[in-house]
Amino acid sequence: MGSAERIDVAARLTTEQHAKRPVAIVVSAMSKVTDLLLDSLRKAEAGDEVALDANIQTLTDRHLNCCHELLPEGFQETALDGVRGLIAEFERIAKGILMLGERPLSSVDRAIAIGERLSALLMAAFLESQGTRAAAVNAAQLIATDDVFGNATPLMDETREKSVAVLGPLLDQRVVPVITGFNAATLDGRPTTLGRGGSDFSAAILAASLDAEELWIWTDVDGIMTGDPRLIPDARVLDEITYNEAAELAYAGAKVLHPRTLAPLIERQIPVWSKNSFAPQKPGTRIVAQLGRGSDVAGGPHAVTSMTEVALVAIEPASAGVSGTRLMAEALEALDAAGVELLAITSSSYRQSFCFLVRQSELKAALEHMEETFALELTHGYVKPIQVDSNVGLIAVVGEGMRGTPGLAGRIFTAISRHNINIIAIAQGSSELTIAIVVRREGLEQAVRAVHEECGLGCLVP
Repeated sequence: MGSAERIDVAARLTTEQHAKRPVAIVVSAMSKVTDLLLDSLRKAEAGDEVALDANIQTLTDRHLNCCHELLPEGFQETALDGVRGLIAEFERIAKGILMLGERPLSSVDRAIAIGERLSALLMAAFLESQGTRAAAVNAAQLIATDDVFGNATPLMDETREKSVAVLGPLLDQRVVPVITGFNAATLDGRPTTLGRGGSDFSAAILAASLDAEELWIWTDVDGIMTGDPRLIPDARVLDEITYNEAAELAYAGAKVLHPRTLAPLIERQIPVWSKNSFAPQKPGTRIVAQLGRGSDVAGGPHAVTSMTEVALVAIEPASAGVSGTRLMAEALEALDAAGVELLAITSSSYRQSFCFLVRQSELKAALEHMEETFALELTHGYVKPIQVDSNVGLIAVVGEGMRGTPGLAGRIFTAISRHNINIIAIAQGSSELTIAIVVRREGLEQAVRAVHEECGLGCLVP
């Protein structure tokens, strides 16, 4: 949805599938529009009305120009009025923030949903102009959530009821619903959002609610790959991957899917395709519950990914008399209260010390909550000062085929050590689906390439 040209491509993909079966589509905002909206709200909070007005003009010009470029004359006027109306709604919210001098989270969610609403309006108008019946639908009418503004969680039973009621009649009438991604609403109608990158999550929620046959996610890459092609020249696209593997890769840094996307689909076993809208002829990657018999990953990993913006936090009792188990329990409770996700955790049995990996964006909140939790212990010296190491990176080796495969961990560690890269921490769950390895940041890229090569994940040479 980055431009009029890309909207045209998306519309052609839609009509191609619509000719075969009922289709509902979920759209994101045009590229960089959400960033522009957020920047506008920051300018409003800071009292910078001149910069706010300039941003609103940029927003207006971009969407009006797209409208003129995309639509035939007979369809332009209604769409232009719709665009102006939505931008006026955003301006009212932003000017309210300007007057208040603060950004209530509920107002932010209401405002930034405008980006997707503009995209849905333009896409629906263009489909209509091309002879395909379509209707823009605000997902606030469909997806019910809790009231955690900025990162809401869907209420699936209520969402199913709303989705069937609103979308069912449109699909029965062969109308394509063009649904806003990313946004939703509480049961009492207050707009919420699902977190950045949440349009694919929106699509998964709606696919599960409608018992869809399949979910197709169109991106700008050919599918899910064995590794980041910017680091690994011979990384290849995977034909097939499981829900569990895809979720682990997303959680550990792969940027193809939103980390929460797959959760609504697993129970209903709805397959997902990750495909490239710039090369729609390429097959993409199919995400399923179980790999088929022809899978090429028996007895080994499926992919390797990495993260750079992470920090390793270590906690150690000052003496063996302090219960490490109690400290760990309290630390986990503090992290939960802070809303911080653990990427990996490992501990020492005798010294009762433990360390865990978090995203750097969540480090401040993690430390604040932990220092509050351990204030007494830190003051009296029962616990050593909390240690933070931000010069680290995470490698995650993922694959259903690793389960029960002897010698695999040793091979991976040996491959890394050959390059004189020290392993700082290791974590592996009981499912044996993922091995998480923490190394120094300067050795991360070389370690990723070494693991990819050792596991034979590169392009197959005939």
